[in-house]
Amino acid sequence: MTAVHKITGDFYEDPYDLVALHSSLEDYELVYSINLFLKSKFKRCQDDLELSPKISFPVFDWKDEINDRNWSLVTNSSLRAVAEDSQRVGLFQGEPSFTTHYLVPEHREVDYFLKVVQDDLNVEEDIVAPLLAIPKIITAYTVETNHLKSKNNLIFL
Repeated sequence: MTAVHKITGDFYEDPYDLVALHSSLEDYELVYSINLFLKSKFKRCQDDLELSPKISFPVFDWKDEINDRNWSLVTNSSLRAVAEDSQRVGLFQGEPSFTTHYLVPEHREVDYFLKVVQDDLNVEEDIVAPLLAIPKIITAYTVETNHLKSKNNLIFL
């Protein structure tokens, strides 16, 4: 009789920390500020994170080779125009309507998420504190990923 070994999905998952950012800046302005203040080198990825053919989120990556860390910054919301088949009547007839989709629907109030794939890092001291020093970032805090229902959306970052 042979032994059966099961490999769980957590075995393949790299340890990462997730930081929520609240800011009124556009994504490119936020990345510029973070690069300026943190001396990072975030760049826009060629491919967006696509949850479906019509829902995508812009992603900015930085591979910190000195500290062996991968950083990803992604917007939490995506606007999508509603199909023209649904005609609106009344005052706003003929105007397009939009639907907002969220990468992490449990945190609709968050503007951006910063994912840091690493082993040992003091997130509050090394990431959150410097981010709070950036003038246009309203607040930044860590998010507990174990309790997120939509954490599968963050796998491909």
